[in-house]
Amino acid sequence: MLYAMYQGFDDIIAPLRTSALLGLSMSPRLSGFPASLYRHNTALLEMMSRFKLSHERPAYGIDSVQVGNRLVPTTEEVVCDLPFGQLLRFRRDIDVPQPKVLVVAPLSGHFATLLAGTVRTLLRDHDVYITDWKNARDVPLDAGAFGVDEYVAYLIRFLEELGPGAHVLAVCQPCVQTLAAVAVMSEDRNPATPLSMTLMAGPLDVRESPTEVNKLAHDKPIEWFRQNVIASVPPRFPGAGRRVYPGFVQLTAFMAMNMDRHQAQHRRLYDHLVAGEAEEAHKIKEFYDEYFAVLDLTAEFYLETIERIFQRAELATGDFTYRGRKVNPGAIRHTALLTVEGGRDDICGLGQTSAAHDMCASLRPHLKRHHLQANVGHYGVFNGRKWDQQIYPVVRNTILSMH
Repeated sequence: MLYAMYQGFDDIIAPLRTSALLGLSMSPRLSGFPASLYRHNTALLEMMSRFKLSHERPAYGIDSVQVGNRLVPTTEEVVCDLPFGQLLRFRRDIDVPQPKVLVVAPLSGHFATLLAGTVRTLLRDHDVYITDWKNARDVPLDAGAFGVDEYVAYLIRFLEELGPGAHVLAVCQPCVQTLAAVAVMSEDRNPATPLSMTLMAGPLDVRESPTEVNKLAHDKPIEWFRQNVIASVPPRFPGAGRRVYPGFVQLTAFMAMNMDRHQAQHRRLYDHLVAGEAEEAHKIKEFYDEYFAVLDLTAEFYLETIERIFQRAELATGDFTYRGRKVNPGAIRHTALLTVEGGRDDICGLGQTSAAHDMCASLRPHLKRHHLQANVGHYGVFNGRKWDQQIYPVVRNTILSMH
């Protein structure tokens, strides 16, 4: 019912968006029409035309990158295509081998393209791959289930595709699954076990400095989530009948945390449009084009994440299992560990990611490093100026030290 209500509402307002686009196409100002009124009218029409969510993955938009002193063309290559996600490589036209890095993107309501800025920076010095997750509403039921164990299995498969000598960098939620995957690979003496593991702003131990997000996930019983935020995909989509946690629900929750900021940004966008400040308006539109592109999660992955990671903190308590076997982070002996936290992160609190150092008890001190970046929030840990200028050099040096 939840998904059907959302889709019905979107269908109702679709003609309004179409009308706004039609109005914009006829916007050349008639002779004598007041200029100020014209600018306000076109700004209003554009705001109306943007009143929508996208359920398709946006483009990464990485056509070239700066490598040394030259601009190098970049193309996307699908290395491994599985039902719920693909391993995507950003191939560059260079002859010098560089360290392979798997970027593990969160599966939390947005597409992996949210990390386009992260990837663009890494491409300066690395051969970059990313977990490009698919929208669960587009995955047919006969593809089976996808839960936390399947996520870990995908990471192991992807790292095996990269082969020996690679590195892994996880952002936010999948820090747990990444640590689990590396622990399993280490215990199995898998030759594709990564040389280094960078964990950025991830909930490895949510008992440390719990945030409002942690409290919401912890305070309500799992049945509440099952009954209130899980819905069936409508018949019009390939994944019809699949039970999912809709991306629009996650987006609503994220926006509610900072509603004043989002409202202010849209007022600013309107003002820029009225003033004819195209460049400033484009920056805001570009951000929200990505932010409003939402992805559905399978119900089993979402509910297991809530229960196993946010309610039970299984990895921190030593109770995390993978396909029936106990996961032992102490098995990690040769993979360098870097953890990164933001001093103003209101989603993943201080200490939640650095907890990995206690879990990886067998790692010698010179293989461990923690970086606390002051005055950045959650998003700033992996995107923006401070990521680019202050955090990335630490990541690069960690990878270089093991390569």
